[in-house]
Amino acid sequence: MKSKVYQDLLTVMQMRRGPYAGLDIPEFFALVKELFTPEEAEVNNALSTQPATIEQIAHKLKCDPNRLSPLLEAMADKGLCATFTVVGQRFFKGLPFMPGIFEYQFIGGDESRRHRKLAQLIYAYKSACNASKGAEKITFPLTRVIPVDKTIDAGNQIHTYDQVATYVQKNDSIAVGTCYCRHAAKLRGEDTHDMPMEVCMWFGHAADYMVERIGGRKVTKSEALSLLDQAEKSGLIHMSRNTTENIEYLCNCDRWHCEVVTNVLKQPKPGWAFNSGYQPRFDSDRCIACGTCLDRCPPEALAMGEAPVPIVNLDRCFGCAVCASGCPEAAIVMEAKPEFPSPPNTVKELVAALKACRTHP
Repeated sequence: MKSKVYQDLLTVMQMRRGPYAGLDIPEFFALVKELFTPEEAEVNNALSTQPATIEQIAHKLKCDPNRLSPLLEAMADKGLCATFTVVGQRFFKGLPFMPGIFEYQFIGGDESRRHRKLAQLIYAYKSACNASKGAEKITFPLTRVIPVDKTIDAGNQIHTYDQVATYVQKNDSIAVGTCYCRHAAKLRGEDTHDMPMEVCMWFGHAADYMVERIGGRKVTKSEALSLLDQAEKSGLIHMSRNTTENIEYLCNCDRWHCEVVTNVLKQPKPGWAFNSGYQPRFDSDRCIACGTCLDRCPPEALAMGEAPVPIVNLDRCFGCAVCASGCPEAAIVMEAKPEFPSPPNTVKELVAALKACRTHP
């Protein structure tokens, strides 16, 4: 029999939306009973996605704020809610499963028995959700690819938001954490293809929060750039939110486990749903047709034909520059696509664009 507190939690998580909002299936209840104790579930159900003080939450729960405070702090440390302080006043708010609770369980790189169990339960729940709704059509990209800055042709007009190192240089507070997607796969016993793990990055206040609460690690700009170099050598894709301002995070994604990439690759034309606005240009004088770029290309957008250089399938190409960064002959540069639309400037503009696409697909 389903406990009322967990049945109520189902309704709450449905209201918080996201790609895996609550679905009334056995996998949901198995997962939330591992994530939340009954007491934590009750508190979670009282949280809004709008910030509230401890006193406001306690009033809603009809409990003592002094008893509630340590429980909320512990939940924030476990990645079950978010918290921040404004002018000495602590606020808390509820989180969706994704982005939020799911990722926060693995950023610290824990490999405990509980984390291994969570990795299995989350995977089972997400798989059941995906099976129930089928392949989802992407009408407007929530995230965008950021090309490797060292491979962009200097002759083009390049905007600063297209150079991944810019985010490192302009932020004094930088944190790194374990890739949620690959770490969860590792805990499930899957092959991670020797890809680096600690390459997810956050900037500014988000970096401070990850270090304070979620298990992130503070790094210098030099170390962050070194980690980016490592990601590039491994053929990972630089990805962030599809905005030009207020970039808070930078993922370095592989083709096998990254949820965004694997979902995009299910689209009939992946390059239309996930793109940097650049495309590779091959120098026929330098190219020796070694095939390195074909092996490295995450969406398998390159092929050798009769021409002396690879052929690009622009319906599949992400413009990620993984081909260019790994070319042993430096025969590839990234050119800006003509008339490629710039991303929305802010999160508010991105949300408006997403809503518009849902209304007018």
